[in-house]
Order: sequence, then structure tokens, then C-alpha cells
Amino acid sequence: MPRDNKTPLIQKIAKQAYISFKGLKSSANGENYFVADKQSELISLVTAVRAADLKIAPRKTKASSGAAGPQNPPVSYMHICETEVFSMGVFLLRTGASIPLHDHPGMNGMLKVLYGKVSVRCFDKLENDLTVSTAPPRFEPPLPMFQTASLRRSVLRSVAEYSENSGPCLLTPVRDNLHQIDAVEGPAAFLDILAPPYNPDDGRDCHYYKVLQTVAEGETDGKGNQEQQGEENEKEETWLLEIPQPEDFWCGGEPYPGPTVSF
Repeated sequence: MPRDNKTPLIQKIAKQAYISFKGLKSSANGENYFVADKQSELISLVTAVRAADLKIAPRKTKASSGAAGPQNPPVSYMHICETEVFSMGVFLLRTGASIPLHDHPGMNGMLKVLYGKVSVRCFDKLENDLTVSTAPPRFEPPLPMFQTASLRRSVLRSVAEYSENSGPCLLTPVRDNLHQIDAVEGPAAFLDILAPPYNPDDGRDCHYYKVLQTVAEGETDGKGNQEQQGEENEKEETWLLEIPQPEDFWCGGEPYPGPTVSF
């Protein structure tokens, strides 16, 4: 029987992720969650992982800060593994790079920084369809009528920074499901686990959004109390507009250099 300490940490994470997420089905209403004790075991393993465990060397700021181009994407992805239960890989962000606000329909997930620092801005959808009682406010700039169907009511749930010493950022089908990820003060990389994986044929496709500013938000009270207003706005409803993938964002691919994950 092989000694457990010879099993690569990423293999242990993959095995536990499979156990933790097994049995989950695609759910747009967010009713499916993994069992608490299995979640705890997975969080413990993911918290311990570092770039060295995946044989990934932190990128240097100078080498990562040049202008993006076809051979130099702002974000790259290293695929580690994918099963019917979950997918796992590493995102690498260049200095100043951002993964735009996007969603994970009916999916659970974990984000664990391997090096550098990222800022994660999370939103929750409140409901998808507009009704008479939820008529949108006036926006600045004004929103064309044909885009009304692409509006989504939401609430800004949190804004937090994560480093390699932080625990994972967690998302569920209904909480923190929409988020934007920005590299802070240099390049960064994070391990990404999603369960179940994206699958457009099963209703799990990625959508992008931008935050709209209402006329009321653009007005000032003349008191300059921006900090207090910001704290209040974080708890208030926010309007998001579903948009195509931003033209200045694309994701390249890189080979994964770490230990092989097998099932």
C-alpha cells in the first residue's frame, strides 16, 4: 500500500473534489450544495496548496507587464483535469489583467491564489426577469430600450483581496456566483475548481456583465461623504447588463507543468 505522503497534494485535492461534488446536478435555482463535512475537508486541502506544489514559478512583474497581444494574452489557463463532476485548472493573470464580471450558472466553485494578489468583487443575482414592480431606474448614460431584456437585478455581496496565504474564495449557485477578478500590484495565479463544469448544452454557459450606474448614484449630496455612500451602496441593489465577451479580454492556453492527476 503506497504511503499517503507520496501522493501529490493536487491529486488529493482532485480526489476530494470528486467526493465532495459527486451527486450534484446542474441547478439554476441553487438548491444543490455539497455536504458540509466534505466541504471542510476540501477547503483544508485547497488552503494548503502553493505554486510550488504545481511546479509553477511565479511570473516576474517586468516580464508580465508588457502590452497584451495575440502572443501575449492578458490571461492564460492551464488545464489540469475535468470529469463529469468538476473541472480544475490554473488561471495566470498578467500585471494589470482582469477577468471581467461573469457568472457560473448552477455551479459551485473555489478559487485559491497560488502567487501574487487578486481582488475579487462578488455579486448575487436577485431575479432574472423584469416585472412592473421592478421597473429599472434611469441610467447614466441612458440605456436603449432594446437592452432592457438584458438587465439583471443584483446585490454587491463583497469586495475582498486574496493572496497565497488566504483561504479559498467560495461560490455557490446563488451566492457570490458572479464575480470579477483583478490582479493587484503585479502578476497573479490561482487554482480554479468548478462543479459541475461549464457545459452550454446543459445550461451552464459563461455570461459577461457590466455594472450600470443609475442617475441617483451619479448625483452627489454636496457633503463629500463618499465613504459612507460607498458602504451603503454595497448593501443596495445594483443593476447589471449582460454583454458580449469584452473585446479587450481573451484567454490563452499554457501547458500544465505539475503532477499528473488521474482517476
